Amino acid sequence: MSDSETIDRPQHFVRPDVKGFLDYLNGTGAPPMSELGLEAARASYLAMQELAEQDPRDLAVIRDLTCPGPAGPIPLRFYDARDTREPGPVVMFYHGGGFVIGDLETHHRLCTEIAAELDLPVVAVDYRLAPEAPFPAAPDDCEAATRWVAGSPAELGRTFTGLIPMGDSAGGNLTIVTTQALQEKPAAVPVVIQVPIYPLSDDRPDHDSFLSFADGFLLTKDTMEWFADGYRAVPGDKRAYPLYGDHSNMPPTVLVTAGLDPIRDSGRVYGAQLILAGSDVIFLEMKGTIHGFTQIRKALPSAQADMRSIFEAVRLLLERLK
Repeated sequence: MSDSETIDRPQHFVRPDVKGFLDYLNGTGAPPMSELGLEAARASYLAMQELAEQDPRDLAVIRDLTCPGPAGPIPLRFYDARDTREPGPVVMFYHGGGFVIGDLETHHRLCTEIAAELDLPVVAVDYRLAPEAPFPAAPDDCEAATRWVAGSPAELGRTFTGLIPMGDSAGGNLTIVTTQALQEKPAAVPVVIQVPIYPLSDDRPDHDSFLSFADGFLLTKDTMEWFADGYRAVPGDKRAYPLYGDHSNMPPTVLVTAGLDPIRDSGRVYGAQLILAGSDVIFLEMKGTIHGFTQIRKALPSAQADMRSIFEAVRLLLERLK
């Protein structure tokens, strides 16, 4: 290429608050998460919530408990805006973090928001993390916890009539994987809606979004490779990459992607498969924002409006079930 030639780089819409946040992050010179080491990476993910996320909502019930799991008790956290309530659906929440970082604390603020805004009980699942517990530990734990909650255990003091799996990023993947497992072998109550938020659905390395947003947009190619090395998923396995699962009997879905997300197109192709299979799908692509927006609502005020859109879509599908 001669000196006079230039590379034609596509211009992507970036919201003003997102640009300011990215300029700050990219200007700090901080090492990527993949270079921090496991414990420091987990600590930094939690610290970001203190700096960038909204304060938790006040709720009538916030309680830690455990349920039986395939490798021992699984920690859970139960949220409810009401002390008591009539029978109804429950949100099962699976946190993000690349299957390597994240826990009940990193998503505590978001879970209080979900419980308050949807006015539904929420049960967050603290599944085992890689690399200490690689694939399929995470889907095993999420499925076990969801089946346990579906039985309306006395420990929760509620009667559940349906399940709403929901999660972000790796948790979005686990949302789909768990829903597919429960459609294949039903639990005590059905999955009535699933809500995968910027999920990873496949193992293709050549999506346009993966190439366009590999660096500089919070979630980076290096970090994703570090997560993948720890998780050690089996290529082509539907419990790792649910795009390869059965889409013929899926419940109504609220599918959310972010316009500047390297795994945006992984979510898009999953949505396309649902639509081709005839499922009810509300597809929300949040233009001009980044992976992780649900957890940085203080730093990104526009993300609060995105969350309202997600809640409105869930309420719409719930209304249609009546």
